Amino acid sequence: MMRSIFSGVSGLRNHQTRMDVIGNNIANVNTVGFKSSRVTFKEGFAQILQGASRPPGDTAEVSGGTNPVQVGLGMNIGSIDLLFTQGSLESTGVNTDLAIQGESFFIVAEGAQRFYTRAGNFQLDADGRMVAATNGAVVQGRLTDDTGELTDEIQDIILPFGQKSPARATSQITFSGNLNAEAPEGATRDTTITVYDRMGVAHDVRFRFERQAADRTWEFQVTLPGSEGFDPDAAPLTTGTIVFDNEGRLESFTPEQFTFTPDSGADDVEIDLNFGTIGGLRGITQFAGPSTAVVREQDGYMQGDLERFSIDTTGTIFGAFTNGVTLMLGQVAMADFNNPAGLIRVGDNQYAVSPNSGQAVIGFAGEGSQSTITAGALEMSNVDLAQEFTNLITTQRGFQSNARVISTSDEMLQEVVTLKR
Repeated sequence: MMRSIFSGVSGLRNHQTRMDVIGNNIANVNTVGFKSSRVTFKEGFAQILQGASRPPGDTAEVSGGTNPVQVGLGMNIGSIDLLFTQGSLESTGVNTDLAIQGESFFIVAEGAQRFYTRAGNFQLDADGRMVAATNGAVVQGRLTDDTGELTDEIQDIILPFGQKSPARATSQITFSGNLNAEAPEGATRDTTITVYDRMGVAHDVRFRFERQAADRTWEFQVTLPGSEGFDPDAAPLTTGTIVFDNEGRLESFTPEQFTFTPDSGADDVEIDLNFGTIGGLRGITQFAGPSTAVVREQDGYMQGDLERFSIDTTGTIFGAFTNGVTLMLGQVAMADFNNPAGLIRVGDNQYAVSPNSGQAVIGFAGEGSQSTITAGALEMSNVDLAQEFTNLITTQRGFQSNARVISTSDEMLQEVVTLKR
């Protein structure tokens, strides 16, 4: 009877532990990135009342071997497992909210310590660092260097809105449109574009195309504004010639580049001329019809300030600057584990490495990690309420049954005590 009481006590104690786990799961049904747990039981120690015997070697004997006689002494917790099934995604519209689809984790740092989380409710602090909203742990990733290329160093993600996009001097001008094949000799077409020097100072450049006596030839002049603006009588900065073939397609042009010295004190600006594909229809053409030739684009820009940013499915952060330029700023790092169920919960939706989880394998979405990132969304808890309430019922019944074993054993002991009466 004492054995049955001890068995009942183990059942009560361990079913209470299971109830604690179920209660924690239900409490976190709306916790961002929460992963539920489950409890598995195992039988406890079994006392041998009689050992097993093997059959006698003499086949004339009538009796055979006997099985062991054992009495179990209750049950124990076998394991409490973390279930890293995918949670559903909820759209939030906040561009710093990130959700992982896959088995990876975000990496956050508190000082020199790194932790791992599925909760992507991040925000920016006063210094522009991307941090976890729950405790301020800094999100880890890689940033770009001065050339705009991603480095290999894993560090704090910093997106200061005072960040500058340095000015870039124009290095190429691209043309498109048509020069009228029926235009008379001496007919002109003007087009103007703004280019930039190394300091970001803007300069207006005018191109004038003039029809020549030869049927398929146009001369162009490049002029910079002087103190009196565009002076048609002023010497051009450079002159060149465009020749078309007998189908109106570009055949050749010279020169391919021109240079000017800006009055801002910046270095000389060297600009390549891109009139289009030789023999193709991209760029300048000469067909019958209105002259529409224009300078379509140039690749320079002035200095700009970071205005906003966005994050794509690979976790790459792109910044939009006030000068209209979009530059890559960094990329959020991700970690994978051989055994994520071996991680240790440390609170605040974070996990730490344990001896059985394996070390973090750091990578990036699409580069070392099969997971992807959805910006403007959060991964919700993976708690299945239907399953939890079912477990609640079975746990309650298990607890009640073990309590009944104890009370019944107590009544039997009471009967033994009253035998002397």
